[in-house]
Amino acid sequence: MTPQRTAVVTGAGSERGIGRATARRLAEDGWAIVVLDLDADAAAKAADAIAVEYDVATYAHDVDVADQSSVTAAQQAVSAQVLGGKLPRVGAVVNIAGITSPVPFLDTTLDLWNKVMAVNATGTYLVTKAFLPELLAAGWGRIITMSSVSAQRGGGVFGKVPYSAAKAAILGFTKALARELGDSGVTVNAVAPGAVDTDIRVGSTDEDEDAIRSGIPVGRTATTREVASAIAYLCGEDAAYLTGLTLDINGGSHLH
Repeated sequence: MTPQRTAVVTGAGSERGIGRATARRLAEDGWAIVVLDLDADAAAKAADAIAVEYDVATYAHDVDVADQSSVTAAQQAVSAQVLGGKLPRVGAVVNIAGITSPVPFLDTTLDLWNKVMAVNATGTYLVTKAFLPELLAAGWGRIITMSSVSAQRGGGVFGKVPYSAAKAAILGFTKALARELGDSGVTVNAVAPGAVDTDIRVGSTDEDEDAIRSGIPVGRTATTREVASAIAYLCGEDAAYLTGLTLDINGGSHLH
């Protein structure tokens, strides 16, 4: 990639998560990587490993994406790295951090609803807003948001009502922001994975997993690499004419 840019990836601390796979895949393409995660130690380990494996500049910082002051502190720390010449300018913001909610609707609480909405939807808003001015100032940028097939088909994978609602909010956010940014040079796109081979379905039984796979025409769950590769494409130069898009990565489990 010329010139080199930095990709900020949230939720990239987990070893088996989409965030980690995305950070590695972007580093493979030559991006410098900022790993943001609630777990500071996991973020640091991920950044160190990526730096060694791909020989790119990396930086790690802890963040609670649902907390504005935490997001602001992380953005300011990244900006200091850029201004100090340790990182190239930020060119992509990839919002991966999220939580699920496998709880039947009548068993949900307001606290659970608020937490799921805060981490998934509000977190996407806060992180995007924090880094967007840098992208606009440069006249080039990529914003990626993480939705889910659950938003499109009303659950049916693992997360239930709060999760589906939060991920649906992200789709509206993505389209509206893409339209507002227009010809700024900054594109905004969403990915909507189906079932992916990660640890997010904690508590899922073998029977649950069999039921999930039975509803996928290709007969298996996605790998994190497959989702990460789609994100990497949307972050690249060749995706300049794509904005407001929702890229389905679901093995045929939801067909429009």
